[in-house]
Amino acid sequence: MLEQKRIPQTILLGGPEGVGKATLARRFAAALLGDPGKVERDDLSLPENKQVIEAREKWPSDKRTDDPLLFSSHPDFITFCPDGPLRQITIEQIRLLRERSQLKPLKGDRRVFLIDRIDRASKQSGNSLLKVLEEPPEHLVLIGTAENLYDVLPTIRSRSILLQMSSLTDEELRLFVERRNLPDPEIRTCVAEGSPGIAASLDVDEFRQRRGVLLTAFECGAGIIPFSTWVQHSEAFANSKSEKLDLYLKIAYSLLGDLLATQHGRPAAKNRDVQARITALAKTVDFRWLERAASALDELVEMVRRNIQKTGALDAMIIRLRNPSEAIGTF
Repeated sequence: MLEQKRIPQTILLGGPEGVGKATLARRFAAALLGDPGKVERDDLSLPENKQVIEAREKWPSDKRTDDPLLFSSHPDFITFCPDGPLRQITIEQIRLLRERSQLKPLKGDRRVFLIDRIDRASKQSGNSLLKVLEEPPEHLVLIGTAENLYDVLPTIRSRSILLQMSSLTDEELRLFVERRNLPDPEIRTCVAEGSPGIAASLDVDEFRQRRGVLLTAFECGAGIIPFSTWVQHSEAFANSKSEKLDLYLKIAYSLLGDLLATQHGRPAAKNRDVQARITALAKTVDFRWLERAASALDELVEMVRRNIQKTGALDAMIIRLRNPSEAIGTF
């Protein structure tokens, strides 16, 4: 596109978390606008930017409404990302985007806007964004990222160039970890599943702690350990205000995937270092139990957006798995 000088005005980048979608968007913007050092300051993984995002979760909603979240170190490059405790692209952010899109570039002939996790836009926000996409200013290039492009409104997809980014191979990821001299290379390679961003940023101790909570929950749900043992673990989980339930859900899905693989004679893919516990679980539960567990997690994904109480949600899941005949269909 750069070589042929044929730049589409709306690009959607799809692919797994940490595979480099936002990084590619920033590199592309820097090639169009120049001054890559300023563009890279909008990297949301930088500690100072993460602190801004986390601090805003404690703001009252009216304060966030009055001051929509954006990052803009380069005058012609703006990054919008999910905001608030529910981590959504808000209607206020899109309204601000529409206002800023009309402003002429301060340097050069283009402005580039990045909406990181455009799939987190509500239907209202997405419909508001359509007003820009239908008749975009000539100078505007808008780039959106999403883990699943089909979670983006069809009306937005139909007005965009879609580019799917794939994960690295295991060998490529091992080489990436080796070149960066990252500790615990084996667990990083397994957990990241081809995403260099996850491999580089993974806090291994934190991951093991969270996975330990979920393994205990599943073991309790399978009847391997008594509910009293789970209560001991859940108290520490409940008392940690910084621990959000959504941080645990992907780990939980990966454990179910490894349980299913083990039942079919294959080793765990992401949790090889706890294969013994996974094997013991796999021998105890059947496919219907795995179905119920997956269904319970699906419901938790939806309920996370309602800011449910995390410990009660896991307690309900365990009870549902231990006593399927007595459990109701929803939490």
